[in-house]
Amino acid sequence: MALSQVGATADHRHASGPFAAAAAPPPPPPTMPNLAGRSIFSSSEELTIKIEPGDGRVDPDYGGRGSSSSSSATATKEHARKKQKRNKPTLSCLECVERKTKCDRGRPHCLACIKRQTDCRYAHVANLLEETTRSATNGRRMTKPPKKRLSTGPTEAKSPAASVADRAILTCRAASRGSIALSTGLLSHVPYSLPTASNVFGIGAEHPFANYWTCQGGLPEVNDVLPDKLQADVLVNQYFECVDPVYPMIHRQTFFADYEHFWSLPREDKDRTDASLVALIFVMLALGTQFVTTAEPNNAKRGAEFYASASNQSLRVGSYLSSASVRSLQAMVLIVYFLINDNHASDGWAFAGILIRQAYAMGLHRDPNIVAPHASIFEKQQRRKLWQAVLLQDTFMVVLLSLPPSATHTDVNVDDLTDDSSSIACSDPTDMAYIRGSWTLANLVQETICSPRSLDMPICSTQRQKSKLIADFRAVYRSFPDIFRSWDTDSLTQLAANNKRVVRQTLFLTSNYYHNLMLVHASESADVPINIRGALEAAHEAISAFFMLNMLFEHEARVWWVFNHRAFLEALCIGSILREALKEAPEGEYDRFDRDPVLARAKKDIAKMIQILRVMGEGEQGSEVARTRVTVLSEFL
Repeated sequence: MALSQVGATADHRHASGPFAAAAAPPPPPPTMPNLAGRSIFSSSEELTIKIEPGDGRVDPDYGGRGSSSSSSATATKEHARKKQKRNKPTLSCLECVERKTKCDRGRPHCLACIKRQTDCRYAHVANLLEETTRSATNGRRMTKPPKKRLSTGPTEAKSPAASVADRAILTCRAASRGSIALSTGLLSHVPYSLPTASNVFGIGAEHPFANYWTCQGGLPEVNDVLPDKLQADVLVNQYFECVDPVYPMIHRQTFFADYEHFWSLPREDKDRTDASLVALIFVMLALGTQFVTTAEPNNAKRGAEFYASASNQSLRVGSYLSSASVRSLQAMVLIVYFLINDNHASDGWAFAGILIRQAYAMGLHRDPNIVAPHASIFEKQQRRKLWQAVLLQDTFMVVLLSLPPSATHTDVNVDDLTDDSSSIACSDPTDMAYIRGSWTLANLVQETICSPRSLDMPICSTQRQKSKLIADFRAVYRSFPDIFRSWDTDSLTQLAANNKRVVRQTLFLTSNYYHNLMLVHASESADVPINIRGALEAAHEAISAFFMLNMLFEHEARVWWVFNHRAFLEALCIGSILREALKEAPEGEYDRFDRDPVLARAKKDIAKMIQILRVMGEGEQGSEVARTRVTVLSEFL
């Protein structure tokens, strides 16, 4: 079926469903500490003022002259203690220690050794500590309930957002929030239940799946709308070109074997085949259509939605709510990504809830060696890869929505993924490294960022906790392979000429990592200030990955909602930091924002994001969301 025919059919037979929302009134932004009289960018560390003992304050227990002997004895002991040599292990590589250069302690090679082309070796103790830290972040993920706080009165005002990254969203006008896509909740907003429609996270009058189907049609009715094989091959190849590198959960060889076998069957046998396979094929056609650049945009959109509806109908025919399989769950994971890209993030969130329950029901959250000891190596590998796909989707979606994570209880270990190249279960080594890196990052983000933000709690309550969390993030980053860390604009542009798959993986992993690191730096509490420089630098790295994606794959930058929305939130965070810093700047020092390189670069990042969004919003078929976001970001300049 041609895309133009599909679009015509969709216009006549589109169904609607009731989803409504309204934005909650924003709480007043908290006041920043008065930083007048000193530069807030004097160092890369957090702005803290510590008063140590012995700084000139009077000890109330001081006993006058009678205590001089005891104090001198104490001073002698302290002096002797300071002379003792610390037995601290060297964690940097031996080459960096010898050259006295900064080492990022990456494995298997640090960045400094990569650039110098020298042998990178670590001490035995350093390797032991690195393995211990890495295994600790891969353990079983459990969330802890927050301590109960006593109410100070009959009515207690809602606490302001614990992150400057969220306050920018809360202070925006209600009319813009549908385009901003609130990062502080979705269905959890009380006004969501009001009858007034509101386009928040794509919520509108349209049901996500158009209704083309009869009660008795069954799978034959779905197979009737299959395109010819030539067109299907083009769309499936487009899926493996654009989507599979980012979410590599489907074993390509076995899928194409099933795919070719399906097309070789006579029509009667097609109608009796596994409905979950048909659902998987249709959702891959839908995603492939989203990334086609040759079709007219409106026709491509209607065609993709038609294929997604056929995929959903195939799942219904296969009774996906009462039964589950690897194929049906793979199809559901991809349907969620399709809905999000199609500006139906709220529907995707709801559909993902069914997916999580079915994944738990299948036991995907359990170690296959325990629950399926007699399964083949390939089957165990597929279960692990499917669980990580569910876990990643849940974790990084709730980061954007500030809602509680669901894929929290598991004993599946990242390190159990098979690397045996002689086994059919083994995938491309770079794919396996990408999966491991994303999985390890998701484990850390889920417990340390998702859970507290879903309860409006600060990510870090003490300075020591924040320093430890940042160190954990850096340890995860050092565990990424060199190919995902040692890149710049020129090298990635050259790599895109012959290995676009690795380029896409590099950009997605970089964006995910630095976006979450930005949230850590931007978090604050009563005892922990914002690390302004750290937040701006992390936001710059994250939004630069989006700029690279837009430069190398412009159409894909338009389609990927998660990447596009992350970049917009990063621009909001930058703008919020600049605005609050400007309020605290002394009179006559406003030109400092042009002289300080970090501040100047931050303003350029916002300006470049606005420029990209303007291009996305141009013309009659331009994105209304992009145009609204331009208005919101322009207020920061």
